[in-house]
Amino acid sequence: MRNQKFNLFVVFALVLSLMATSCGKKMDPLDSSMFTANPSPLELVGTKVPVTINGRFPAKWFRKKATVVITPVLKYNGGEVLGTSFKYQGEKINGNGITINEETGGAITLTSEFTYIPAMKKSELYLRFAIESNGVTISGFPDLKIADGVVSTAAWANPKTVNPALAPDAFQRIIKEAHDAEILFLIQRAELRSSELNSSNLAAWKDLVKEAESNDRKNLNVEITAYASPDGGYKLNEGLAVNREKNTSSYLNKEFKKDNINTKVNAKYTAQDWDGFQKLVQASSLQDKDLVLRVLSMYSDAERREQEIKNISAVYSELAETILPKLRRSRLIANVEIIGKTDQELVAAASSNAINDLNLEEMLYAATLDGTSKETVYTKVTQKFPNDYRGWNNLGDVYYAKGDYSKATQMYNKASQISSRSAEPNMNLALISMIEGNDSKAEQLLGSAAGANTLNEALGVLYIRKGDYAKAVQAFGETKTNNAALAQILTKNYNKAQQTLNAVKDKDATTSYLMAVVAARTNNVSGVASNLKTAIQQGVPANEIANDLDFARFLSNPDIANMLK
Repeated sequence: MRNQKFNLFVVFALVLSLMATSCGKKMDPLDSSMFTANPSPLELVGTKVPVTINGRFPAKWFRKKATVVITPVLKYNGGEVLGTSFKYQGEKINGNGITINEETGGAITLTSEFTYIPAMKKSELYLRFAIESNGVTISGFPDLKIADGVVSTAAWANPKTVNPALAPDAFQRIIKEAHDAEILFLIQRAELRSSELNSSNLAAWKDLVKEAESNDRKNLNVEITAYASPDGGYKLNEGLAVNREKNTSSYLNKEFKKDNINTKVNAKYTAQDWDGFQKLVQASSLQDKDLVLRVLSMYSDAERREQEIKNISAVYSELAETILPKLRRSRLIANVEIIGKTDQELVAAASSNAINDLNLEEMLYAATLDGTSKETVYTKVTQKFPNDYRGWNNLGDVYYAKGDYSKATQMYNKASQISSRSAEPNMNLALISMIEGNDSKAEQLLGSAAGANTLNEALGVLYIRKGDYAKAVQAFGETKTNNAALAQILTKNYNKAQQTLNAVKDKDATTSYLMAVVAARTNNVSGVASNLKTAIQQGVPANEIANDLDFARFLSNPDIANMLK
């Protein structure tokens, strides 16, 4: 009995072994020619490497009780990363996989994407198979290579090279001011009255004129405009206005001569001051002022206007008492131009203790001039004007330029706390977010950065990193930078990209490298060689060039091969 049980066990084991062997023989490893990758080679899009794999299970290969799990695998030196797995099953399997007919086989499509790291530039795409049939795992299926490498040109997008937004100053070299005084006249009279000439208002105005005349940093000119109110007829009012202008001019000229004020007096008159009348009525609390204003809009003839207004008897008496007397006047205007410090004076002040005598706008402007220490000036701004966000933001720009992004972030955050709606700190914090790889936060911050002076460049880099190259080109516009040229390369506008690279002001290793890419994609062998030589001299590692698929077909060129040794 014991021997009989043993024999049955042996037979059962042999059957299982034969089944497994039979299954393994039938489901032989597939050939790479059965699969295609698109694109091939793979290509970096934004920060991801997407791929679509098409293939087919051949007829009579897929067993009815088999399951096959296929996983794309991107292998590179030092590691591998798995893509999305897809499960397929035979006709007699109840599961959530895609069913494949044994007799006819079936077409398959796998989509996947990998988060890019620089090591993937030199890589290979494989398919990995996990197969079971009748509950038995079938081994012996090696990973199947279907594509080479990743074209990683988009990785050259660099937010660090975008100039952070500078909060602007409001410095004006020449500030124009106008200072007014008035001399009022009695109705139908043009004589200057002592009560008006001795008014405190006129005295203060004359003192201002005298100070401006004696100040080397001020330019002065004086205007007189004499008026008559619009009641009483045009001829009468014109005579009054002329005489008021003459009397006022004569008085001022005598006063200026007495005080040694050497400035020209420009005088004119207005016979009937309808504009002044309308403004005073609009600003008044007259009960029927809308009716008066309607008359002014309906009639352009002065006499008809005056008559229609007089017909509104209840209103006219109030006009005569509160409005018309203010129109019988000479208006004195002192136009003063205040001439600010020269650039040389500002640089000297910003570089000495005299910086404490500069106002806020002078300090902010001085920091933009050659010969000043931006860090010193902006630090002084934050100390003297701590509640103005601009000093903090611009000090952050100084640290950003040094590559001290931690310190720059502190300054930008301080600026944002003071003025959360200001464009510049939001844009600059977006740049920091992109440097840290947080593009979603950067996009949110850029939405609150309208008006920042380098916003379009920041948006261009963000769009490249999102893989939206057409939008990137639009955002950059006519900007002449490496990032702008990269967007044009990625949209295959190589002629425009070359023009942009030629116009880059401060060319660097990236400029030369991108020029080599343009040359490679337009089959310009000499251009590839010369630009790669420059790029290597500027610090691009030779192995990075050797691993770039853009240059793969040029590596056999003797000149290029020698420089990469």
